[in-house]
Amino acid sequence: MDSPFRFQNLEIWQRSAAASMELFALADQIESMKHFRWAEQLRSAVLSITNNIAEGSGSYSKPEFAQFLNYSRRSIFETASMLIILEKEFHLSAPLPALLQELDEISRMITAFRKTLL
Repeated sequence: MDSPFRFQNLEIWQRSAAASMELFALADQIESMKHFRWAEQLRSAVLSITNNIAEGSGSYSKPEFAQFLNYSRRSIFETASMLIILEKEFHLSAPLPALLQELDEISRMITAFRKTLL
């Protein structure tokens, strides 16, 4: 059954939303360490991934949707950068390699889907 919003049916959005749950838990862990700015920035970057896919899916043109997918992909890179620095700086116990791998796969999926729109 189709969902009321187009983006809900997109695998790139579904996987991004699933990864977001893990990343939000990580942000909570960072916040509990009193690193509030890091947690806030991580949440913001993570939300941009799914939100830009959703926003782009509401576009009237394929090139406009492709541009929002580009924004989403860039947010993945921002999130990955933060994870790499967090791992080095705070020695977090979270499954960062698995999260980075999932972000890489989502990024590749977005790139492939974007090419179908252009």
